[in-house]
Amino acid sequence: MNIMIRTDASSYIGSGHVMRCLVLAKGLKKKRHNVSFASRPQHGDMIDFIESKGFNVYQLEQPKQWLIPKSDADYSAWLQVSWLEDAQSLLECVDSIDLVIVDHYGINEEWEEYVQKQLNCKLFSIDDLSRTHHADLILDQTLMRTEKNYRIRNPNAKILAGCKFALLAPIFAVYRGMACNKIHNERSTRILLSMGGVDQPNATHKVLQTLKQSPLPHPQVTVLLNFKAPHYQQVKNFSLQNSDWVTHIDFIDDMARLMTKHTIAIGAPGSTSWERACIGIPSIIIPLAENQKDISQSLVQAQAAIKVVLEDIADKLPAAISELNVHWTKFHNASKSLCDGLGLKRVISQVEQLVNNADNTLKLRQAKTMDIEQVYEWQSHPKTRQFSLNSEVPSWTEHKKWMSKQLVNQCDFFYIIELLINKQAVGVIRLENIRVNEYLISIFISPAYHGRGIAKKALSSLDRLHPTFKINATVLPENIASQKLFAGADYQRSSANTFIRPPII
Repeated sequence: MNIMIRTDASSYIGSGHVMRCLVLAKGLKKKRHNVSFASRPQHGDMIDFIESKGFNVYQLEQPKQWLIPKSDADYSAWLQVSWLEDAQSLLECVDSIDLVIVDHYGINEEWEEYVQKQLNCKLFSIDDLSRTHHADLILDQTLMRTEKNYRIRNPNAKILAGCKFALLAPIFAVYRGMACNKIHNERSTRILLSMGGVDQPNATHKVLQTLKQSPLPHPQVTVLLNFKAPHYQQVKNFSLQNSDWVTHIDFIDDMARLMTKHTIAIGAPGSTSWERACIGIPSIIIPLAENQKDISQSLVQAQAAIKVVLEDIADKLPAAISELNVHWTKFHNASKSLCDGLGLKRVISQVEQLVNNADNTLKLRQAKTMDIEQVYEWQSHPKTRQFSLNSEVPSWTEHKKWMSKQLVNQCDFFYIIELLINKQAVGVIRLENIRVNEYLISIFISPAYHGRGIAKKALSSLDRLHPTFKINATVLPENIASQKLFAGADYQRSSANTFIRPPII
């Protein structure tokens, strides 16, 4: 599949759109798709960085006069040219594309419709603004967003809403497993300060000054700010002058590993919010732009972060840090409940279904409170208990207590197998954490749907979601059907009643 990603970075736009598109591009490239970028050269662009990651970048026409946005919500100025000029500049670069991916607040539905018709291709729009689109697939990874937030011109379009679709590098899911049952020692607070790639209002320096002037002992602080930021040198100088407690980093490739070394994060509520949530780092969020208001409100509502506005940094930041330290475990668990780090795999699966008409018969969705009664009905059925490791049927009270606890367990995975044609729930597949990135699997299908190959397809879906996990299965020797199921799904037999699926990648 030939894919073109249209996105920009600049001193006004920041780097977030490009960074999340690179995550998607790497995932698609790994699946052997041909991916290129189209971007406009300008101050603060990331064209060299994209090319350094192995992707070709088509450089779009520059404007005759550069526009200065009137506000941080003046998205039309971000594009620097009219939508038609931008679209025509893109079409001059390519003549045959299967899919165009757009991640740009300055691009509108007219652009989408025009490009789609000219290239006769599918179009996938990544957005956060709840706008009208002319696209086949729309992604909004904002917490608490739903399909109802979007208006679409294509009646067959599919909307991926919520941070379960957050485009995070796969390594975040790995480190998420390592963060299970993490305990915080208030006396060893380590703060990661990252206000984005631009930080126009210089919030980074304001935070550092506040921490320096606080009567409390200085925590160890890592500052992440790259050399393209307008206030880079001031922050760099401050860090050098206070090197006993501040460490400055220009750029890091392995953000997941860096996050795990810290106990608290202070940052803007952009795409990095979902990275912090996946690892479970309690956060203080400082909104810097209009489009970050909804994310801020959702994170606070979910009790996963504390918001401090720019003007109140000096007065309210120290108290916010103290509150995170005192209630660290509560914020940690609330954060981890928001994002499991598997959004990239879910999105790629949808992209491939869109273009290649791949198998689209079922999906694995996270179990909810509304599923408790249905799961009990399945578990109580004689055909389910026949080969269960524990043949005794639990009471309703026991089941309800057990499953309610499982639904809030951030170290395990509890999925409902659902048919896409009618959204019918037909079974359960669970992963119980036994060691770091190692799980014990449990799967059963509604007796009404036995013999339809659903379990095998569910295991395939699980492989796509969790290729880095080691998965163990325990199956009674007399359970011939399950023995054949795991053997046919490439699980390796390790004894008469155990199978192992090593990490696939």
